[in-house]
Amino acid sequence: MRILERSVYVGPSLYAHFPVIKLELDLEALEDWPTGRLGSAFVDGLVAALPGLAEHGCSYRQPGGLLRRMHEGEGTWLGHVLEHVAIELQNIAGEDVTFGKTRGVGDRRHGVYEVIYEYAQREEGIAAGELALRLLTSLLPAELRGSEKLPEDWDWDTARVEFIRYAQRRALGPSTAALVKAAEDRRIPWFRLNNQSLVQFGHGKYQQRIQATVTGKTSHIAVELASDKEETNNILGGLGLPVPRQMLASDAAGAVRAARRLGGAVVTKPYNGNHGRGITINISSDDDVRAGFQAAREHARSVIVETYIAGDDHRLLVVNGELIAATRRTPGHVVGDGIADIAELVDRVNADPRRGIGHEKVLTQLELDEQADLMLGRVGYDHFSVPAPGEVVFLRSTANLSTGGTATDVTDIIHPDNRDMAVRAVRAIGLDVAGVDFISPNIAESYKAIGGAICEVNAAPGLRMHVAPSEGTARDAAGPVIDMLFPPGTPARVPIAAVTGTNGKTTTARMLSHITKMAGHTPGLTTTDGVYIDGQRTVEGDMTGPVSARMVLGDPQIDIAILETARGGLLRAGMGVPEVNVGAVLNVASDHLGLKGIDTLEQLAQVKRIVVEVARDCAVLNADDPNVIKMSAYTDARTICYVTTNPSHPLVREHIRAGGRACALEAGVNGQMITLYDKGSHIPLLWTHLIPATLEGRALHNVQNAMFAAAMAFSLGLKLEAIRQGLRTFDTTFFQAPGRMNLFSEHPFKVLMDYAHNAHAVGVMAELAQRMDVSGRRIVVLTGPGDRRDQDLVEIAGAVAGRFDHYIVRRDDALRGRDGDEVPRIIAGALRQAGIGSEAISMIPDEQQAVDAALGMGQPGDLLVIFADALARTWKQITKFRPAGQPAQPAPVPDAPVTLGQPPGPALAAMLEGMVRDERGLVFERVDEQGD
Repeated sequence: MRILERSVYVGPSLYAHFPVIKLELDLEALEDWPTGRLGSAFVDGLVAALPGLAEHGCSYRQPGGLLRRMHEGEGTWLGHVLEHVAIELQNIAGEDVTFGKTRGVGDRRHGVYEVIYEYAQREEGIAAGELALRLLTSLLPAELRGSEKLPEDWDWDTARVEFIRYAQRRALGPSTAALVKAAEDRRIPWFRLNNQSLVQFGHGKYQQRIQATVTGKTSHIAVELASDKEETNNILGGLGLPVPRQMLASDAAGAVRAARRLGGAVVTKPYNGNHGRGITINISSDDDVRAGFQAAREHARSVIVETYIAGDDHRLLVVNGELIAATRRTPGHVVGDGIADIAELVDRVNADPRRGIGHEKVLTQLELDEQADLMLGRVGYDHFSVPAPGEVVFLRSTANLSTGGTATDVTDIIHPDNRDMAVRAVRAIGLDVAGVDFISPNIAESYKAIGGAICEVNAAPGLRMHVAPSEGTARDAAGPVIDMLFPPGTPARVPIAAVTGTNGKTTTARMLSHITKMAGHTPGLTTTDGVYIDGQRTVEGDMTGPVSARMVLGDPQIDIAILETARGGLLRAGMGVPEVNVGAVLNVASDHLGLKGIDTLEQLAQVKRIVVEVARDCAVLNADDPNVIKMSAYTDARTICYVTTNPSHPLVREHIRAGGRACALEAGVNGQMITLYDKGSHIPLLWTHLIPATLEGRALHNVQNAMFAAAMAFSLGLKLEAIRQGLRTFDTTFFQAPGRMNLFSEHPFKVLMDYAHNAHAVGVMAELAQRMDVSGRRIVVLTGPGDRRDQDLVEIAGAVAGRFDHYIVRRDDALRGRDGDEVPRIIAGALRQAGIGSEAISMIPDEQQAVDAALGMGQPGDLLVIFADALARTWKQITKFRPAGQPAQPAPVPDAPVTLGQPPGPALAAMLEGMVRDERGLVFERVDEQGD
C-alpha cells in the first residue's frame, strides 16, 4: 500500500467546496484484503490506537457506523479506512474536520483509489495522511505490508504525540483561532499571512490584520510601554492606581539588596517577559531571591524585584475601552489523599479528558519538570512524597493555562471599582486590547477596601482562559475584538467576479476590469499573463489559480476583484476563494482533454461549473452552449443571467418573461444591439459596431465576450453609462489585450496575431479572417501545444482547412514531450487529408523563422493570421518588420521644444507615427518585452 500522488485543494474543487486533500492510493496486494478478511484483530488494534474511530458514523450516519462497515460481510477496503484515520488524527490534534470520501479510479488502474479528506491546516493534513498509512501498515501482518517500510524503532504512542505537537506548532493558537471563529460567524473573510499568527481579515482596501491579539490598530508605543514593566508600574502608580513597589536589579547581589529594601516577601520576574516565564513569587530568603533572579535572567537582561501581594491571580480582559471578561487563575497543582504520591496524583490529573498536550484541549497536562521540582523542593517534597488528605501542592508559581493552570470565570461578580480600575489602567498605557493581571483577595470587593495590586498590563493577552474556562461561564472574548476592527455595518469584502470557459475568458476578464476602472474602482485582475492592480501588471506569468487570487485580495489598494479562473488551477488546487459574487461560464469546448482524468466535454463542464456553484449573487451562463446552460441546476446564486446571441432563444424568452435577467443580441436598423433584460425592464446598451474590440461587429467572438463583460458588470451593480464607456474604450491593441486579436495595419498587408491554441478558438479566428475585407491572399501561421492529443492537433488543422491560401505550420518553443517537428508534421498531414495541396503548405518548425517567412510572403492587400505562443517576441517581429525595398526609418532630428497644446514638428510627428494612444490620449510605445 503506497501513496502515488497527493493534491491539496485550498478552496472549492471537484470534491468539495472547502479545503480537502486527495491521495491517489495504490492498495497493491491489499486490494484482495478488505477488513473482513483481515479479521477482528486488525480492527480491534486500530480502535485501540484511535478510540475515537468508534464514534465515526460513516455511511450509516450514526456512532459506530465505521466499525459496522469494517465488520459486516467482507468489510471495507483500506483506502476507506485510511480516509477515516486521517480525519481522526486531525481530530485528536484539536481540529474539527469530518468530511471524507473514497472511490476507485475505475478501469484505469486496478486497486488504485482516490482518498479524499478534509483538512484544517495544510501541513497537518498532509502529515495526517502519511501517519494514517504508517499506522495501518503497522497493524498488518508482515507479509502484507508491501512497499511501505516502517523504521525499526517506530512506535505508535510516540508517533501520536509527535504528530499532535507537530500539528499544534503549525495550527493557529487558541486566541487567533477564537478571533478567526468570530470573524467567520460575522461572514468576514480571512487568510493566514505566515505560519504563525499573522492573519488578514477582510479583502483589499477593507483589510485589517492581527498577530495573535495584537491588531493593526494597536499602538506600537503602547506595546513597548506594556513590555517595560518598570515604566508601566511608574505610569500606573502616578495615576493613583494600585501597583506593588518595584526595584530593578542587574545582578543577583542587586536583587538581594532590592528585596531587603522592599521588605517582606517579594516577586522576581523578567524586565520584559511574558506568558509567566521566569517568574518566582512569595520568596524572602536571600538564597531564594538569588534563585529567582537566575530564573528571570534566563528571559531578560534585567530583573524586576517587587513586593509580593497576597491574594488570587486574576486576568481582566479589556477591549476597546470596555472590560469584557474576568478570570481567576490558579497555578497547576495536585491535591493529596494521604495514599498516592505526587507522581500518581499528576497522572490522575492528566487523566482528565479536558487536559491535552499544549493547546490541544481546554486544559494542559501537568509536567514534573525542573520548575515542578523547584516548587516541590521548597516544601521538602519530591515525586515520591505523599501529601496529606486535602493538602494542595503547587507545581507552578504562576497560573498560566499553558503550564497546567486552571481558570474560573468571575466576570459576573467583579466589583465595579475593580472593573473601572482595569479600564483606566489600559487607557493609561494606550492599548486597544489588553489583559490586566490583578492580585486581589476577593475580586467581588473593591480594591479600595481590601487592597490588591496590578502586577502587569499585557499586550497580546491570551483569550483561551475566557473562551474556554475550566469552571464558570465561557465568554465571547474574540467577538468584541472583531467588532472593534469591523464595526457593524462597515464593509469587509470586495465584490469578486470569476470568469471561466475554454475560450474568451482572458478578453472578458480584461474588458470587465476596464469597465470597473471606468466606473471609478481600483480593480485587481488575474489573467493568463499576470496579475494587474489598477491596470498595472505587478506579477508576470500564468496567474489563474488560487495563489494569484490571494495576491489580489491581499492587496490594500483594490476595491473589486476580477479572477480569470482556468481549468488547470481548478484541477490542481481548486479555487482561491470560497465564494464569489458573480461567476460566469463562457463556453465548454474541446481543450486539454485526456489530461488529469478529464476525458470528455461533460467532465470538463463539471470542472468549469465550480465557478457558478460558488456564485452567491449571480451566475452568468452562455445559453447557446448546451453544456453551460445545464449548469443553472447547480448554482445557489440569487439570480441567473443568460447570455445569448439568439434573440429568439426559447428558454431565454421564457426566463425574460418571468422577470429574469438576460443579455441578448438584437438586430436593429443600425446593426446589432447588446441588450439587457432585468425584472421586466428592457435596456438597450450599445451597438456592437461602437465597440472597438469587435472590429465594427465583425469579430463575433468578441461581441459575445463584450456581452458577458456587460452582464457581469451589470450584475455587480455598476452603472449603465460606466459599462457603455468601458466597452467603447476597450480595444484589442497588444498593450490592452496582448495575444487577443491584435491587428497591425502599418504594413502594405494586415497582420492579425492571436494566442488561440485549441480548435474552437482557432476556428473562431479563421471565421473572422473570412469576414474581413481582403483584396489579396489569406496566409496563416498555425500550431498546436505539444501536450494535446493527436486528435486535438488534427481538429486544429480542420478548423482552418479551406479558409486560407497558404498554410505555414510550426511548433512552440516548449515541446511538451513531443519530438522537434512532430506537431507540425501532424498538422501538415491533417491539412493534406483535408484536401489542401502540398504546394500550399510550408513546414517551418521554429516559431521565429515561421513568422519571418509569413511576413516575407506578405503582399499589398494580403491578410496574415499568426497564431503565436511567444507573444511579446512575435509582436515585436511583426511591428519591426520592414518589407523588401522599404528603407528603415531614419532617426528623427529633434524639433524645437514642444509647447503643450501645439501641434508637433515634423520630426516629432514622425516619431509618433504608428504609436499607440490609450484612453486618456497619452501616447506610448513598447520598447522591450517586459512592456517598458
